[in-house]
Amino acid sequence: MTQGVIWKQLLEFSIPMALGLVFQQLYNMVDAIVVGRFVGKEALAAVGSTGSIINMLVGFCAGLATGASVVISQCYGAHDHDRLHDAVHTAIAVTLILCAVMTGLGLLIVVPALRMMATPADVFDQAQQYLTIYFSGLTGLLIYNVGAGILQAVGDTRRPLYFLCFSAVVNTALDLLFVIRFRLGVAGVAYATILAQLLSAALVLIVLSQDSAPYGIRWGHLHIDPVILRRILKIGMPSAIQQAVTSFSNVFVQGYINAFGSACMAGWSAYSKLDTLILVPIQAIGMASTTFVGQNHGAKNMKRARRGTKQALLLSLAITALICALVMLLSRTLLTLFTRDADVLAYGQRFTLIISPFYLLLCFNQIYAGSLRGIGNARAPVIVMIGSFVVFRQLYLLVNQWLGNAFVPMALAYPVGWLLCSSLLTVLYRRSAICRAPAPQTDAPNP
Repeated sequence: MTQGVIWKQLLEFSIPMALGLVFQQLYNMVDAIVVGRFVGKEALAAVGSTGSIINMLVGFCAGLATGASVVISQCYGAHDHDRLHDAVHTAIAVTLILCAVMTGLGLLIVVPALRMMATPADVFDQAQQYLTIYFSGLTGLLIYNVGAGILQAVGDTRRPLYFLCFSAVVNTALDLLFVIRFRLGVAGVAYATILAQLLSAALVLIVLSQDSAPYGIRWGHLHIDPVILRRILKIGMPSAIQQAVTSFSNVFVQGYINAFGSACMAGWSAYSKLDTLILVPIQAIGMASTTFVGQNHGAKNMKRARRGTKQALLLSLAITALICALVMLLSRTLLTLFTRDADVLAYGQRFTLIISPFYLLLCFNQIYAGSLRGIGNARAPVIVMIGSFVVFRQLYLLVNQWLGNAFVPMALAYPVGWLLCSSLLTVLYRRSAICRAPAPQTDAPNP
């Protein structure tokens, strides 16, 4: 990415990542469609309200998986086969331990977390059932994330995407079979999800186990290298903490939504599935900006890094504006994929129309945070995001509750956090080495 047409490179890097994110979201989206259309609004509310609880643990593990992927990619790029072997086997060994720990922890927090969110009685039992089954099968998701990260770290982005596509199709088929044919309700979609995730994990492990390359898994060689582990934790822990803390904060946000009843919960669940689709290009281009800036920072070409950040931001804003306009225009039609209940549709449409115009703020968040990470400044974006998405958002919601917990201010809790975060990250970016570094005296034109 140090030469060539910048916007084309950003798109070429972003599209495969965006496709992967879309298929990852298909699991929960299909679950919501099936239970919303074939079980009822209470089931839709139950499945939708559990996302922040699941993401608390899964997000933490995903952050650590990112750290492992970075360390493995560094060893691979340096052609250090011995360290690469140690890094892969340390990552797998730690993941297996995390599977046991997170499964046990997840099962322990199910009831307390649902009570903390003030989950209504007509939704509680189904939400508890869904979470209990989901956490019991958490192993598949965690192993797939790490295994796919290993393959991506060595440049193999296709096979993880193929496995994800295949397992998403299997998940859809099992959802329909378990819910429509066997009438298992929310338990059916939970079983379908964990079985599909176990399938994708098995496929990744088979590929890695059969590969004779230095990054292949040799089960008798599993061990934890303390030096490698410290590097993984140093890189992955900031992201892990940010994702876990933000998701924990969202548990409380869900509590404010739950206060409006199961119809509002179901409406939020349906809207949140549209939210994930809007976020996909923003996240993918943000990841691309990290890699782009990182490579040009390494090449000491900060002028090109600045151009890349600017073009990534413009690209993200243009795509997001188009998607948001379409979602707002087609909001009711899209929401009917999940439910036909009039009250649920009304709430879902209100959430969509209130929040959608503000997604442009997230473009600044993701691009500037990604660029700062690209020059090695991972801590500052984490602090800003925790301050904006956790501390400030909770204070805002407490004030709104004190004033009567009105619906529109409650729905704006996410956008006001985005506004604060984008403002602070803009200041940090302007003061960063990317903007302060002088342009080279002789610089070949870069498109």
